[in-house]
Amino acid sequence: MTQTQLLTSDMARASAGAAPQDIETLVSGNTAFALDLLQSLAGPKGSSSADNLVISPYSISIALAMTYAGARGVTAEEMAEVLHFALPSDRLHATFNALDQTIAARSRDFPARNEDEEDSRVELNVVNQLWAQQGYGFLPEFLDLLAADYGAGLRLVDFTKDYEVARLAINDWVAEATKDRIKDLLPAGSLNELTRLVLTNAVYLKAPWDIPFEESLTTDDAFRLPDGSTITVPFMRQSETLGYAEAEAWQAVELPYKGNELSMVIMLPEDLDLGVLIGRLDATSLEQMLATLAPETVNMSLPKFEARSELSLGDALRALGMQIPFTDDADFSGMTGDRDLAVDSVIHNGFVSVDEEGTEAAAATAVVMRATSAPTDVKEFRADRPFIWMIRDVETGTVLFLGQVVDPSAGA
Repeated sequence: MTQTQLLTSDMARASAGAAPQDIETLVSGNTAFALDLLQSLAGPKGSSSADNLVISPYSISIALAMTYAGARGVTAEEMAEVLHFALPSDRLHATFNALDQTIAARSRDFPARNEDEEDSRVELNVVNQLWAQQGYGFLPEFLDLLAADYGAGLRLVDFTKDYEVARLAINDWVAEATKDRIKDLLPAGSLNELTRLVLTNAVYLKAPWDIPFEESLTTDDAFRLPDGSTITVPFMRQSETLGYAEAEAWQAVELPYKGNELSMVIMLPEDLDLGVLIGRLDATSLEQMLATLAPETVNMSLPKFEARSELSLGDALRALGMQIPFTDDADFSGMTGDRDLAVDSVIHNGFVSVDEEGTEAAAATAVVMRATSAPTDVKEFRADRPFIWMIRDVETGTVLFLGQVVDPSAGA
């Protein structure tokens, strides 16, 4: 990693402590923002992007929550509205801390259940880091809050004299945090001599299925594309008792990871119109769908897929109503004491790979701040057409990763 100077706050990471209703409120708001963002990135309601999509709403929410910690006035109001932050600021950040530490506990080893199985591990890491212009006057209380509630240290760099060195250092940190799945988060030209602060979050997941798919059952089959044509891709197959729900316009199935604390939920529209399903999906309808998941014997056919997204979220966030933070009228005086910073860009990269053994997923977000100037029947679930997928924390309901598969042959 490119060498930088690490400046640590005297404030230690706070112990996890938040009321259950606060966690519920935070997760509900984060989910609403996740679905707003999915609709914005996938296209207008009733349509859908022709591309596969991978985002980590959790990563984006954390990075923007750290930014929100320094926002004041109308800037803070706009951010809270778009991000669905309903808690007072002090409780919001403390609740993010409690939620983050709860989710971190999902990383652990699982002993083999029988002689035919090997020991396995669920790995889930969420890390934060600030990158600040050396000599710039960031308020101690701002840095202390991010250290206490987000575990975010501060690395000093010199954007004014060598922003390219700083960019490479940030990219190195992200690559290390995501096991090289996200290598170049910040593209060339994303930083300049006016950059003063970059707030980064990285999420990495590697989790085996609770019941792996048998490789011997994987066979090629047809997948229907949005234009009605078909391609041939490898489909994984299993017949197991899984969480299952259906309605007139969709089916959903839940595939648990080892330990049953994390799961992947796949939502399949009745026909090819994925955009209509996305357009109708909001936090309430998603909660209702998840509540109806019940054990059923499911004949499952799921294409193997790997996808990567490299996104600049500025336009999507502006379209959702977050406009002032990107202008010279922004008020981030909670960071420095002056109204001298604005958001320059919000950059997000995501990766996911799904095969017979399980899932590997990674994502990173950077907010760049510039200086102003048991059932009786068998259910068939055949994901042979575009679908939505979601990786969630079962206990809290936190959406860790979210995306759509339009063409499983596209790769990463």
